[in-house]
This record gives sequence, structure tokens and C-alpha cells, in this order.
Amino acid sequence: MAKRKRDNKQEPETNPAVALLPQKKHYRQRAHANPFSDHSLDYPPSPIDIDWATHYPAYANTGKLPEFADVGCGFGGLLIALAPLFPDTLMLGMEIRVQVSQYVQDRIAALRVTAATAEPTAPAAAAHYQNISVVRANAMKFLPNYFAKHSLTSLFFLFPDPHFKSRKHKARIISPTLLAEYAYALRPGGIVYTITDVKDLHEWMKSHLEDFPLFEYVDEETLRAEGKGPIIDAVYTSTEEGRKVERNKGDKWLACFKRIEVQRQ
Repeated sequence: MAKRKRDNKQEPETNPAVALLPQKKHYRQRAHANPFSDHSLDYPPSPIDIDWATHYPAYANTGKLPEFADVGCGFGGLLIALAPLFPDTLMLGMEIRVQVSQYVQDRIAALRVTAATAEPTAPAAAAHYQNISVVRANAMKFLPNYFAKHSLTSLFFLFPDPHFKSRKHKARIISPTLLAEYAYALRPGGIVYTITDVKDLHEWMKSHLEDFPLFEYVDEETLRAEGKGPIIDAVYTSTEEGRKVERNKGDKWLACFKRIEVQRQ
């Protein structure tokens, strides 16, 4: 009788926590979306019409509102990185692509379940993720529908669509018109974080922010000295695009601006 060949392959270890996490291959989507298209979005008439308890049930009845907003949050890397670092700060990601926003929503739900079933000795990160959420929204059109005046302390624009062609520059997420809305939502002292691997876009965003009277450039060293080093590190490394640039040994261009209070005469 022929000997049965021994199978040295081991069964993959089943990790319930890992099994819960969604897989990107099931959420195929174009890299970018046209912000001027009709995306059939449902949006609140104003921030006071939002039931934030559905987004942050663990913080219901606390009166807390989102203070960090990640515009074009992609697959949620920044939110996931910052959640355990700022457990008492609510954060909202805004993503226009339906499949990508659904992925982030499913990812957050899975992480919350994982945290709820974690061992008491689990890392601190496992105890959080209740403070992050995502909405499918077009921030270029509806950002004031989500954030009241001076409600944000941090506003992130990480690796946005470059819109290389001149005729498409009007679709860039940083523009004089939109900066007025960002200044409205950001409280004095709040920070706008921008980063890109496209130097032309970096110069575009930086020049428009410098020209706007309610924003003032602040260098990376100053922000780190003010204790914002963990945020800067996450801006550089937490997103899928940021990691892709690193793999390709590309450059990353960071520009940060502080919302200032203009003194009335």
C-alpha cells in the first residue's frame, strides 16, 4: 500500500478579531470621484439636525461634538491611528465614494466589537474606536451642514485628488471660496493639516492658505513643540496613500495653518 503523503501545511490560525475586519477587495471603487456630479447624497439640513448618538453611542448624552474632521478620509487610516491617542475627542471622516465610505463604516464597527471582547490586558488601542465615525458626504458642498461655527479643532486634507489639468483646478479641495467655509467651522487656534506627494498641489494649497486672512502658516517644529507630534506622525504615515508614497520612495509635502482671530477695529 502506498504511503499517504504527509501534509505539512498548517491550518491558518483563526483569529476572531481579524476575521471581523472587512477586506478591501470586497469594496472596489475608483481612485477619485467627481465632486460636481450628483451623487444622490442624503445630508442634514444643519448640524443641529444630526443625531450624533448614532455615530458615537458610547458618548450619547455627553453633549460632545466632533472636533477632528478628515475630509476625503479614504480607507480611514488617520481616524484609526488617532482614535486611541485622543479617546475623548470625537472624530468624523467624510468620504464621497460609496464603497470606500462603507468600508470605513464596517471597519469601525468591527474594531468596536473587537475592543468590546478584548482581554483586560489588551493594548490600550483596543479600548477605543468609539470616538470615530464616517459619513458619505461631499465636503465641497455640504461641510457646513455637518459642523457648526468654530466647532472643529483640527481639519485634515491628506493626499487629496491633484486634479492635474488646469481646467479641473476648480475641483481642488483647497480654494478661496472653500477656505471661507473651513475658517467658519474651525475655531481660533485650530489647525488645518495638508499633505501631498504632488509638489504643484502642495504649492497651490499653501499659497491659497497663505493668502487667506484667517489662516497663518505654522511650521512642523512649532506644532511638535506644542504637543502635536503624534498628529503630525499620523498625517505622514497612517493613510494608504502615505504608505504607498513611502514604498515608492517619493516625497511628501506638509503644510499646516492655524486659524487666527482677526481683531476688529
